[in-house]
Amino acid sequence: MSGDVLTFVQGCAGRIRLNRPKAIHALNTGMCAAVLDALAAWEADAAVGAVLIDHAPAPDGDPKYSRGFCAGGDIRVIAESGAGDGRAAADFFRVEYQMNHRLFEYPKPIVAFMDGITMGGGVGISQPARYRVATENTRFAMPETGIGLFPDVGGGWYLSRLPGHMGEYLALTGHRLDGAECLALGLASHYLPAAALDEAKARIAAAPAAIEAVLAELSVEPPAAAVLARQGDIDRHFAGASVEAILASLAADPGEWAQAALAGLRTKSPESMKVSLRTVHLGRTAATFAEEMAREFAVATRVVRRPDFVEGVRALIVDKDNAPKWNPATPEGVSGASVDAIFEPLPEQEAWKPA
Repeated sequence: MSGDVLTFVQGCAGRIRLNRPKAIHALNTGMCAAVLDALAAWEADAAVGAVLIDHAPAPDGDPKYSRGFCAGGDIRVIAESGAGDGRAAADFFRVEYQMNHRLFEYPKPIVAFMDGITMGGGVGISQPARYRVATENTRFAMPETGIGLFPDVGGGWYLSRLPGHMGEYLALTGHRLDGAECLALGLASHYLPAAALDEAKARIAAAPAAIEAVLAELSVEPPAAAVLARQGDIDRHFAGASVEAILASLAADPGEWAQAALAGLRTKSPESMKVSLRTVHLGRTAATFAEEMAREFAVATRVVRRPDFVEGVRALIVDKDNAPKWNPATPEGVSGASVDAIFEPLPEQEAWKPA
């Protein structure tokens, strides 16, 4: 029981514990494969009544390394692959999406504890769970447009099913939600104080049939969900069929909130915004989660080889100058044909399939 992810049985529960604290538990291919193996073993084990997903604290207790559930995928490795032949990136996405799909379809109840940073791949490993626990530490986001990516790992499915045009707003801006906001939007099923999580896990492991009762008993009243106060503004401005229409709507509104949102969007990759907006729009039409994952796999394997991803990783993660030079530099410069090509289905032999 060692490595980047710990999988073990405690009482009557299978435990998946992310264990890369110095990387904020970012996922790699081996971690996703280990989760798949554990899920397969526990499905056949009648003694395992539920699965719990959480993160390990830093071994030395350093709070700097204890602030996140999962910050996403291992972006540096993906970027290095994308700058070459892209094969390692495609292998990662294939296994990660198989894990996402397996969690989504799993017959036994899963409880994900989103305590701390829950972004990108962390969204993908938590949102398929039947029970999704937020706390006062939760910071939930899909910030991919800032590094030349798009909200994958099922983001098109989850975001498109939020109220109004909240999905478009979160996908384009990468806005961070707190735990109370996650609960209000349905991205979390329960809101517990972080101090109650150990008790919740122990009681669920002892009696998985009592999951709902345990979580209900330990839940507390969350603070007000600030993002709901902006639902009207979000629905008005982010209803546009194109990125250009959304930007124009915000530009025409002199209000402080609209102007701040506009300024934020102008720092994002124009191509990524167009890909992200289409991902949310198409997500509403997906008949099954597997269909969503197959489409996102095709998009992901192409986007990581685009110039904006390499540049975004350079600017925000490697050099950290926070001054990416996007290409094209404006939404108007991103042709519909180029976005169409990114969304083309892959040949059958290359397409994503469930595990």
